[in-house]
Amino acid sequence: MALMFSRIVRAWLAVIVGAAMAAPASAQDPAASYPSRPIRIVVGFVPGGPVDLVAREIAHKLQEAWGQPVIVDNKPGASSRIAFELVARAEPDGHTLLVGAVQTATNMSVYRNPGYDTLRDFAPVTQLTSAVLALTVSPSLDVHSVADLIALSRSRPGALTYASFGVASSAHFAGTMLEQRAGIRMIHVPYNGAAPAQLAIIGGQVDSGFMSALSAMSLIQSGKLRALAVTSEKRLPQLPGVPTMAEAGLPGFEVSSWQGMLAPAGTPPAIVAKLHRELVRILALPEVRERFRALAAEPVGSSPAEFRAYIRSEIDRWTAVAKAAGMVLD
Repeated sequence: MALMFSRIVRAWLAVIVGAAMAAPASAQDPAASYPSRPIRIVVGFVPGGPVDLVAREIAHKLQEAWGQPVIVDNKPGASSRIAFELVARAEPDGHTLLVGAVQTATNMSVYRNPGYDTLRDFAPVTQLTSAVLALTVSPSLDVHSVADLIALSRSRPGALTYASFGVASSAHFAGTMLEQRAGIRMIHVPYNGAAPAQLAIIGGQVDSGFMSALSAMSLIQSGKLRALAVTSEKRLPQLPGVPTMAEAGLPGFEVSSWQGMLAPAGTPPAIVAKLHRELVRILALPEVRERFRALAAEPVGSSPAEFRAYIRSEIDRWTAVAKAAGMVLD
């Protein structure tokens, strides 16, 4: 009887082991079947701005590579917090992603309670691009240099305006830094993206604004926006006649407008790794690099750990600027 029972147990164990070995790879490795349905990339800005442009380029290449629809879903408003909260609550399976900008860090620096914690609620995948800003004005404004703008602002304290593509955006912080470094006061006018901010400057509704070269390059080159300076260490090859902020008299004035891919916290590491590998491959494609560099954006492709460390350093950097400017919001 005991021998028979032992044989039965061994038989059942053999069945169980065999079933486990025959189980589909996706049951053991969640990345094996990823993506299994359409991917949604959420962007916290209206179409046409730098984050949207990067997201759509990446979406197109992901769709080509994986054969699944990749949809860019614009959810503008509240300094991208609507988009961040939506993705933070999404199923962590890699099918809902976020392309974020500097607000990934600055919202943690400015808002007492943004509704989420970037380092706790998201799994950084990679920094996609880095682009500089250009301090721009409307050609109709009689301002041809940073010195001109500062002088005009000093002659009209608190009267001049500057646009940004959102509260806590790189454009907002750059404007704040200009006020601090030049000792001037201007009025901040935030928009839900770069496109409406640029149109406001072109139309003269706003006097100036730091715009991402990634989205404003064609407008500058066509003369619709006048660039006074760029926030990079060196002049841009695409705008050789435009000085850096340091050359314009404000040394050390460097600000980056960057974009990066994030997934909800809890996304399986194997899926994050697969997504990372594909994004790095896409960013290395000659046509992608050429397209971004023509817009003065540098492809990055950092590791998840490097991107997390970069976000942390950006939080620390902009927290200091926000405190000095009293930029604390509820």
